[in-house]
Amino acid sequence: MNSNLTDLISTIQSKHDFSGTVLVKDGEMVLDLNFGYADRSEQRKNNSTTRFGIASGCKLFTAIAICQLVEEGKFSFDSRLSDCLDIDFQHFDKEVTVHHLLTHTSGIPDYFDEEVMEDFEELWIENPMYQIKKLKDFLPLFQDERMKWEAGQSFHYNNAGYILLGLIVEQATKLDFSDYVQQFIFNKANMMDSGYFTFDSLPPNTALGYIDGPDGTWRTNIYSLPVKGGADGGAFVTVVDMSKLWDALFNFQLLSEEYTYKMLKAHIQVDESDFYGYGTWIKKKDNGVLKYHVMGYDPGVSFHSAYYPETSAKVVVCSNKSEGAFEMMSGIEAEMKKVSNV
Repeated sequence: MNSNLTDLISTIQSKHDFSGTVLVKDGEMVLDLNFGYADRSEQRKNNSTTRFGIASGCKLFTAIAICQLVEEGKFSFDSRLSDCLDIDFQHFDKEVTVHHLLTHTSGIPDYFDEEVMEDFEELWIENPMYQIKKLKDFLPLFQDERMKWEAGQSFHYNNAGYILLGLIVEQATKLDFSDYVQQFIFNKANMMDSGYFTFDSLPPNTALGYIDGPDGTWRTNIYSLPVKGGADGGAFVTVVDMSKLWDALFNFQLLSEEYTYKMLKAHIQVDESDFYGYGTWIKKKDNGVLKYHVMGYDPGVSFHSAYYPETSAKVVVCSNKSEGAFEMMSGIEAEMKKVSNV
């Protein structure tokens, strides 16, 4: 499988001009391949310890943080937003709960609604991205908007809901959200190269995100995203650290076994085989779980990662381009299915 998979990954890379790092761990087989540049101007190549932005992939971290605090008795999944957060949302349904926010069923307005907006950069016309440094800085983007529908009525992917979950973490712990995640998730999982970094103060060996134009030109994503990511997305990880996260989660280092599986329960059915738990997508097969997976897309960022419970295999695909991770992930999974019937 190793050589076949290496050849396949190289083929996909050539076809899609993939830039990033790929890690596959399946039993004794460990594959770690790197492509493209972390910094095109300096011709600095991506490597096994390069930090990549993962966009919405880090909603998983937010969900873990919330589950840790529920396990500690700070609040419950059925606690209402109004009981967990001392912020006024005059148009929000009073019945919105922590569970609704975790499962994208709250019905609250999103600050980036793909049904209304096509270009993520439109957000920063009235609210410059360089001013978005803390979770509360996101509030003007949605706080005074009206509900899309009643709480619990329907699944609709919602970034604003995860901003509110991060604010709940901050109010319950008196810690900055990124500091909480660093202390109680990254450090516990030995993810020593991961963190929520600001674009204007990136640590060494961090990949810049690139947006390619149709005419062959390119630019970085520094003016396309908040200067610092929030609870809905924007952390930086290495492929090795993301693999460690899956290990820590399924070894019950971050949550008890009971709360780990409460988090990973298929709470909402999205389509025939796809479900959503708390902060993670779940794909089922024959009434069993085929994989738990997370993904993230931003301008200059594409990311996929999955854990396959039948074999304990893990795949992490980090890219510093807007596209490419999906094609890479799909090809790897197709090859794994041939070999081990994943």
